[in-house]
Amino acid sequence: MAELFLRPTWAEIDLARLHLNLNGFRARMPASVKLLFVVKGDAYGHGAARVSLEAAKSKAVDWLGVSSVEEGISIRNSGARLPILVLGSLYPFRESFSACLHYGLTPTLSSLESARNFALAAQSRRPKAAGRRPDCHLKIETGMGRIGVSAQEAGRVVEYLRGEPGVALSGVYTHFSCADTDASFTRLQLDRFRQAVSAIRLRSRRPFLSHAANSAAALRSPWTRLDMVRPGLALYGLCGPFDPVLSLKSRIVFLKEVPRSTPIGYGATYRTRRRSKIATIPVGYADGVPRRLGEGGRVLVQGRSLPIIGRIAMDMMMVDATELAHARVGDEVVLIGGQGRAKISAADAAEVCGTIPYETVVSISKRVPRVYLS
Repeated sequence: MAELFLRPTWAEIDLARLHLNLNGFRARMPASVKLLFVVKGDAYGHGAARVSLEAAKSKAVDWLGVSSVEEGISIRNSGARLPILVLGSLYPFRESFSACLHYGLTPTLSSLESARNFALAAQSRRPKAAGRRPDCHLKIETGMGRIGVSAQEAGRVVEYLRGEPGVALSGVYTHFSCADTDASFTRLQLDRFRQAVSAIRLRSRRPFLSHAANSAAALRSPWTRLDMVRPGLALYGLCGPFDPVLSLKSRIVFLKEVPRSTPIGYGATYRTRRRSKIATIPVGYADGVPRRLGEGGRVLVQGRSLPIIGRIAMDMMMVDATELAHARVGDEVVLIGGQGRAKISAADAAEVCGTIPYETVVSISKRVPRVYLS
């Protein structure tokens, strides 16, 4: 399908693999535990609109999670009808909550001020949805140090919401900071959260969901699952026992042979060590490929691992294709993914750049077309 693009650089999203991951993760959780699929950051670079619709089809997902009202609106406009939780604290302006309610999004409250703005937005909402009060989730700070109310302030927020009959508290949650590295601190955070939840249940008129576990916690620490889990990375195949959903590909667009000591790329930081065959690939840092990948990164061509050479430019990069006897213009180049028996993962690319695989895929820019394989 890449031939449809005039510039042969694209990201393939394997929807069949996404469904396998969704169903595989769901099978590992107790039937009583709900699943919130985190699709923030344009579904970690996979394309939130299409991924959200596929998630709804799978029947494995109960909620979607986004970081902002704008992300939630975009997903709503795509046709997704699952409940959507805005995980980021909304800006302390009533307009944010009004937009949230207009599009049927569930906001996160992380202060008494945000609770007041939410209630005011609900009071002025017209027309009111028959039989359904606008709902919210309350976030508790237990050790992440980012957003959320303290356990003491949580009580005041819940008391305030009890006095506002036009709104409903449908969830309480927290976020682990070290679920993949520090089980003892995760237990400490969960203990703090459980204490806060117990106190809130005594004050709340209605039952609500409690949730804390991300991918790492849900898979490694069953005691963190509570009423709902919030996986993201695992479902994209970026951690845990699941296969990656995304591949990043391009094609050779130019080939040349050069003598030994030929400078390659900006700054002439690389010079060929022998007579070499150099392939030019139309992908660069404007596409989300880190410049540091030119310092040890590799690609796959004809099932062989080849080194990236020279500095990666905004729109192009060069590869040493000397080892390929029959390299051709038009050959497929894999930056992330598999080709034959060879594979390069997002983690492989991230290791070269000193970063994490999640940043690697989220950074793939909008100008790279997403091709959905079903």
